[in-house]
Amino acid sequence: MKAIWNNTVIAESEKTIQIEGNHYFPADTIKKEYFKPSDTHTTCPWKGVASYYSIVVNGETNKDAAWYYPEAKPAAREIQDHVAFWKGVKVER
Repeated sequence: MKAIWNNTVIAESEKTIQIEGNHYFPADTIKKEYFKPSDTHTTCPWKGVASYYSIVVNGETNKDAAWYYPEAKPAAREIQDHVAFWKGVKVER
């Protein structure tokens, strides 16, 4: 699977985990040069507290377009330290 934004591949993995329609990429498969930590956090009742990244490609920023669970709840332990995308990031084979 590939995550693409602004015509650039920002993550690529053969081992994503799909939950609720989102592909979660292992943290070591994202291209860290495009990811900027965000102060945004949200809470999912069964997954836990999500942290966010803004994605910066070719001088353009997609705020909070990626999220991950640094300390996922037990029911979502398999996606801990995996990154998922939204806000116009295309995920495709």
